[in-house]
Amino acid sequence: MADKVLSPLPGIFYRKPSPDKDVYVNEGDSVKEGDILGLVEVMKNFYEVKAEKDGVIEKFHVENESEIEAGQEIATIS
Repeated sequence: MADKVLSPLPGIFYRKPSPDKDVYVNEGDSVKEGDILGLVEVMKNFYEVKAEKDGVIEKFHVENESEIEAGQEIATIS
């Protein structure tokens, strides 16, 4: 069963820790509960978005540096 990863806050979603680094995870990657999937920036503060279960990243629903809303689906883990 697939689980949705939702944004905890409105802001800008980043799939990388910094512009010159690789993304945290890609579609098809295995993740463990607590693994960082990305960051949400709100007023120059960064909040980690973490996997809430073990599984595989099925799909990212937002692109790097996209504006997102609180509760918006970021990714699906199966």
